[in-house]
Amino acid sequence: MSDLELLHPTLAHHVVNTLGWPSLRPLQREALRPLADGEDAVLLAPTAGGKTEAALFPLLSAMARHQWTGVSVVYVCPIKALLNNLLPRVERYAGWLGRRVALWHGDVTSAARAAILRDLPDILLTTPESLESMLVSTKVDHTVVFAGVRAVVVDEVHAFAGDDRGWHLLCVLERLTRVTRRPIQRVGLSATVGNPVELLDWLQGSSRGRRAARVVEPEPSGQALDRPPPGDVELDHVGSVANAAKVVASLHRGEKRLVFCDSRRLVEELGAHLRALGVTTFLSHASLSAEERRRAEQAFGEERDCVIVATSTLELGIDVGDLDRVIQIDAPATVAAFLQRVGRTGRRPGSRRNCLFLALDHAGLVQAAGLLLLWGRHWVEPVTPPPEPRHIVAQQLLALCLQEFRVGDRSWAEWWAGLEPFGPAAAPILNHLVAAGYIDTDDGMMFIGPAAEAAFGTRHFMALTTVFTAAPQFTVLHGRTEIGRTDPSLLCDREEGPRLLLLAGRSWRVTWVDWKRRRCHVEAVERGGRARWQSADRSYGGSYALVQAMREVLLGADPPVRLTHRAEKALAEARDDHLDVVHPGGTIIARGDDVRWWTWAGYRANVTLRSTFASVADPRQQVTDAYLRLRTDITPQAWSSAVRDAVQGLTLPTPDAKALEGLKFGAALPPRLAERTLAVRLADFAGAAAVLDQPQRFVTYPGR
Repeated sequence: MSDLELLHPTLAHHVVNTLGWPSLRPLQREALRPLADGEDAVLLAPTAGGKTEAALFPLLSAMARHQWTGVSVVYVCPIKALLNNLLPRVERYAGWLGRRVALWHGDVTSAARAAILRDLPDILLTTPESLESMLVSTKVDHTVVFAGVRAVVVDEVHAFAGDDRGWHLLCVLERLTRVTRRPIQRVGLSATVGNPVELLDWLQGSSRGRRAARVVEPEPSGQALDRPPPGDVELDHVGSVANAAKVVASLHRGEKRLVFCDSRRLVEELGAHLRALGVTTFLSHASLSAEERRRAEQAFGEERDCVIVATSTLELGIDVGDLDRVIQIDAPATVAAFLQRVGRTGRRPGSRRNCLFLALDHAGLVQAAGLLLLWGRHWVEPVTPPPEPRHIVAQQLLALCLQEFRVGDRSWAEWWAGLEPFGPAAAPILNHLVAAGYIDTDDGMMFIGPAAEAAFGTRHFMALTTVFTAAPQFTVLHGRTEIGRTDPSLLCDREEGPRLLLLAGRSWRVTWVDWKRRRCHVEAVERGGRARWQSADRSYGGSYALVQAMREVLLGADPPVRLTHRAEKALAEARDDHLDVVHPGGTIIARGDDVRWWTWAGYRANVTLRSTFASVADPRQQVTDAYLRLRTDITPQAWSSAVRDAVQGLTLPTPDAKALEGLKFGAALPPRLAERTLAVRLADFAGAAAVLDQPQRFVTYPGR
């Protein structure tokens, strides 16, 4: 039987005659049989490898053959922009079989939602937060809407699994399974992951080991990481944002270039420099208005000689047209992110995937070189769910009470069917919710209490369906047009003269601030604006693997890519600057103006070591990726004693008060459990233990 014969005949006809495909791609072929048989799966292929079709074609065939009715497939994405981008393609495929698709997320109007509820589609595109909002909404009869769900497709599944949105998604899927009263097939799509079997186990949730499941990967794992030939990746050192703009403006003219920056501020500054050089430039980041981002992405898709500067918002598969080049300012935090980004190129026949790294300083250069060293070894970070998600358990218990109105105080755990966080460790959390008034009980039933209504009750409990706490921002308006959002600190700083903002790559003068409604009104000016946002980064600095690779670079290892003369010169300077703090035989403890233990272990391992070595560590320090400070009065005897104690057992770090405030639903936990949750996530015991296994060398540098 040919691969196309496994598809519904109508779908197979359109694949050949409408799409013009004589056959399916390897991933699409290999996914047909297991998905048609109802198996859970993770489908792995490089970016643009046809993963959406690999999931949808067999599910659409099953939908037609078995006459599924109502919402039978839920397609989940991590960001709304990706859903918007997928909609026309999914509508096209479903339409061939007379099936309909609908979009449901925060930007969909109430009128459109009402229309969906009146006439249910066959496929629903949504986010986990919107899926849960449907479960808890009094306007949605979830027992009717989701009664026919047979399969859930999770796009960019690795983007969920590595943080709390993954736990939230799993919990919502367990509740959805109980609503449908049948097992739901789970299909994850991913381009870059270092541990696919573990990722599949995670995706299966409570059905792990009880349902057939497989990883579908058409190439050996080393090839699937999508490493281009070395000549297609280049590392340069430019020294400043202004110089980066000059390089981007002068190279590859006439081509479409996508530039990734890892902060919104950098996106704005580079965009402004490029426009000043006369380059057709578009911007995309999370603090721009949805309309501003859509206009930029649409215009970029239609232009040829242009640049779009973006954060990771354009990393996850959004179609921006026929892309020629990817340029990375400094380095992304992970090899997986780099693979996503380089995968945006090389989609035309005869073209190759490519990436140009532009380092702004020595630190950015060394990090980029370390990341490329790991990439050259075909290494990718394993996707690891955050441990001990107690705050998600608290959120889910409250959401279930909203969903069901009344929940049995002995049967609540059945909704999650034995999912790990809802075991015995969940009982203290429930007890606290009851004691604190978040949940009320009466005659064996639980329901929402007054404390929950006070904390989360605004806008119909919408705050309860969002896992992350976002820093407050002010909406920036030009007339009636929303441009985006800015950090309120820019509106509070003392300044002489007009207050100028940089947003959407343009400068604006603030004309009026509405503090109560968190709005500011602006008018355009020529130049001089500033951009700033509070960091939303939860990665806690560089990983042990990445920072160790940076150490290797400083010790002389070169990544398998082309280095420009500027990069070679700057890398030699960086190595000279670090001669006295890296050693191939172990770690360095350097005494100069202060005492620094150069571990090169990454932030999380170093903060673990700081806590473990509390008796000899400087209590006032800011820990870095590369080192931690020790007390200046440390003695050899005190050090030896501290090492002996550390070998006996490492100590959890103590999270600061600001970190605790950023843990959403942390207030719904007992303080000691909230602290424990953050401490476990902050720690890196493996990295800290690896450092302790290395010899330590004491050196003295007078006057350093």
